[in-house]
Amino acid sequence: MTDSATSELSEKQRYEFNKLQKRLRRLTGEAIADFNMIEAGDKVMVCLSGGKDSYTLLDLLLSLRLNAPIHFDILAVNLDQKQPGFPEDVLPAYLTQRQVPFHIIEQDTYSIVKRVVPEGKTTCGLCSRLRRGLLYRYAAENGVTKIALGHHRDDIVETFFLNLFHGGKLKAMPPKLLSDNQEHIVIRPLAYCKEKDIDTYARIRAFPLIPCNLCGSQQNLQRQAMKNMLAEWDRLYPGRVETIFTAMQNVAPSQLVDRGLFDFGALESLRGQAKSIGFDGGEGLDILAR
Repeated sequence: MTDSATSELSEKQRYEFNKLQKRLRRLTGEAIADFNMIEAGDKVMVCLSGGKDSYTLLDLLLSLRLNAPIHFDILAVNLDQKQPGFPEDVLPAYLTQRQVPFHIIEQDTYSIVKRVVPEGKTTCGLCSRLRRGLLYRYAAENGVTKIALGHHRDDIVETFFLNLFHGGKLKAMPPKLLSDNQEHIVIRPLAYCKEKDIDTYARIRAFPLIPCNLCGSQQNLQRQAMKNMLAEWDRLYPGRVETIFTAMQNVAPSQLVDRGLFDFGALESLRGQAKSIGFDGGEGLDILAR
């Protein structure tokens, strides 16, 4: 049981852990409030993979619910993809011990991915599409109103650079979204949390982690390259990743080049008007400096 792991800490370690837990709880609560992620009466399906992020997400939501001003239900759902050696008993035992309602979806997507994807190619794309489809279907059939995923701040920044470098798009991974079929609301309550804090939290809580044998061993993924790049930046320039994430929350459409996002053609009609049209406040000084 994870509580016994924390009880074995020294007084100093327990103090540091309590600070970490409060920080993660606060950041998760802020993200939920900022994006109106959870409302009264929601049935929140926590997608539990067996990794550190989803365990931490479930743990924090259970903790936050104790003092939440509204009532919402939590249902943990795992997709057993029939990967060889997958320990089928780990998650049911953990969730039963935590007294969390859960359901295991059993579907052999592993064989499909291995059959369709050529040897040596990245499996994540097809695997994620199959997984998403199965989870969406279960949510629709069981009255789920919110689908909670364990993506954190670093996942969001990594996705931003993946799209920037390889997709030619300025987009990332939103804390809250409407699915393409407009039937499901997906939320990411850990959007403000750092991965290294989650790592530490999961280690101290001693969650029974389950490695992904399908994609976890692929060392040449572009996402891993982004992770390595950000880790190096964080080492050489502390605070840079935080600044990047802050920038993603302060977008100036008039300072980019997307005609669909900002009506550059209408600027002549706005000339001389006092109201703000989204310009950077320092633009006048930039012109004078040329």
